[in-house]
Amino acid sequence: MDPKRNIALVYATHNYAGGAERFLNQLATHLAELGHAVTIVCRRHESAPHPAVRFERLALRSLGNAWRTWAFARAVEKHVASSRYNIVVGLGRTWSHDVVRCGGCHRTYLEMERRHLMSRWERLRGKGALKGWVALQIERRAFAPGCYRRILVNSQMIKRDIMRRYPVRDEDLAVVYNGVDPERFHPRLRAQAGAELRRVLGIGSEEMVLLMLGSGYARKGLRPLLESLPEVVRQWPALRLLVAGRDKRRSDYEALAHSLGLGDRVHFLGWSDDAEVCFAAADLFVLPTVYDSFAYTVLEALASGIPVVTTANAGAAELIEPGVHGEVLPADFRPADLARALLAWVDPAKRKDSVGALRAKACEHTIERCMQQASRIILEVAAQLEREGRRASPAERG
Repeated sequence: MDPKRNIALVYATHNYAGGAERFLNQLATHLAELGHAVTIVCRRHESAPHPAVRFERLALRSLGNAWRTWAFARAVEKHVASSRYNIVVGLGRTWSHDVVRCGGCHRTYLEMERRHLMSRWERLRGKGALKGWVALQIERRAFAPGCYRRILVNSQMIKRDIMRRYPVRDEDLAVVYNGVDPERFHPRLRAQAGAELRRVLGIGSEEMVLLMLGSGYARKGLRPLLESLPEVVRQWPALRLLVAGRDKRRSDYEALAHSLGLGDRVHFLGWSDDAEVCFAAADLFVLPTVYDSFAYTVLEALASGIPVVTTANAGAAELIEPGVHGEVLPADFRPADLARALLAWVDPAKRKDSVGALRAKACEHTIERCMQQASRIILEVAAQLEREGRRASPAERG
């Protein structure tokens, strides 16, 4: 039996909103259930994901987001140097860790943001330049030789990106795909919960419903999706689109939908706490993203029994076999390419026949399996540190 260890999980803001936060809560819960003493080291937090998980809140004095990010990384460095953790796991924007979990290179994100998401005026005035610079300095330190024992990534795409940008060895990287709860996301929800949402929205049972779920519409690819729909509607008029998630420029996308003649076909649902119902109401999930390390929504769609159309810019596309689980568009796709991919799945019989393969693929990547893989690596590193007679604190190791 493995000895029980004192484990620190480090992430600045603990909540239940994003992908990194979801992984943090799942990992904290899993390790606590194994009997380990789990501490989430953070700047602020919500309620604990498990009764045995405690928080270590680091008080900071800083002005502005950029310096707050740097101040937290420095505070973590001091904290772990003076604490008796057996192992420290970083989940982003710090450099004091034994294992670091990376959901994407910030260098890549900044390049993508400038190329696809920023307006010319935002680029000229250097929007977020200081914050981006600080994040890059932290990332360089986090991936510097000697600052980690293992790096966990959630896709082969991210693994390749890290190796391309930093002096990281292949053997120091481990791919651990995200996991899904196949009982929460299940085709059986279609008959009642899904049908009820369609009824509330005035959608007939014979209509094909597309779903795009995620916040940050520009990065998720809502514009090219909307621009692709007039051609799809021309060939398949019984079509609706559900857009779930937040975006401060939602009104701009609503105006775009109206300008394309899609006003009565596109339903903006806003944030939803019951994503499983959104999937249950849909026939096809669409994520034409310009950058996603591994969107949980892809697995949630597969578990719900609906095909996925996404792009090579999505790490989760590694799980999609075109024609079986959906379609994968090239990184430089055009709206016409997206329209063709959507039309490939308009046949209800084809979608119905695919449910078994979709569920089987999702069930290969459950939350339990993901957490078992991640915790095994973390505990292996902890055992290695103990054999060497060293505490987990990188600062103490010199």
